[in-house]
Amino acid sequence: MNRVGDEALMDKRHTENESSTEGIGCCGYILLIFSYFLIAITFPLSLIVCIKVIREYERVVIFRLGRLLPGGAKGPGLFVVIPCVDSYRTVDLRTVTFDVPPQEILTKDSVTTVVDAVVFFRIHDATMSINNIENAERSTRLLAATTLRNILGTKTLGEILSDREHTVELMKTSLDEATEAWGVRVERVEVKDVRLPIQLQRAMAAEAEATREARAKVIAAEGEQKASRALKEAADVINESPSALQLRYLQTLNTISAEKNSTIIFPFPMEFMNYFGAGGHGSKANPKA
Repeated sequence: MNRVGDEALMDKRHTENESSTEGIGCCGYILLIFSYFLIAITFPLSLIVCIKVIREYERVVIFRLGRLLPGGAKGPGLFVVIPCVDSYRTVDLRTVTFDVPPQEILTKDSVTTVVDAVVFFRIHDATMSINNIENAERSTRLLAATTLRNILGTKTLGEILSDREHTVELMKTSLDEATEAWGVRVERVEVKDVRLPIQLQRAMAAEAEATREARAKVIAAEGEQKASRALKEAADVINESPSALQLRYLQTLNTISAEKNSTIIFPFPMEFMNYFGAGGHGSKANPKA
């Protein structure tokens, strides 16, 4: 960028030196004298035509008989032009914003996307923007569209979606280097939207859903594994202390009764049934004896 800027500055100085050293010719001097004569005989009405005012955010590039006046752009404030000899162009130095039309781009991984962006730029050298290019704003618009396609074409879809900051910075640098010779400075570039085909959106959604389901199953399996270990440790503790089972049973009854249930189920160990069954057969066998 420095090399391009230095070359542009040298071209500008060379132009100014040529304008100041080369004469305007005999006919030019005659026209200049004639213009001064008209200003003198029509004074003070000629001041209406000669004196111009430009605003703070504007600059004026003056040409005298087609040659650029030395000293660069004029303004802001008052400036004087000579009728029939001078012509001038007004340049706006405020920041200009424009939308880059949606560009259909084929990414590095062969995915077709539609991308649109917005560019902020301003003219920092009025003389270069008039002398070096016909229409600086239109040229910047066209260059922004081609730069967007060229840079995003070297990126994969994942890089475009996840690394936007680096992408827009690369676009800004490339545009700024190319427009430096036009007197244009690109201040900011932003990618507004990246539109994907419907089929690709569905495929990405299905892939994301499958990934989430797989992650949920893994988490559930890990939870079951931890729960089984905790139950095994609890069973070992209860096995060491028989009274712990009775306390746990009473705690469960307390929890059930707190929920205002009308039905309470009492678990009955099968060992009691076997005991009573064995005792019943024994009582029937004694009378027979």
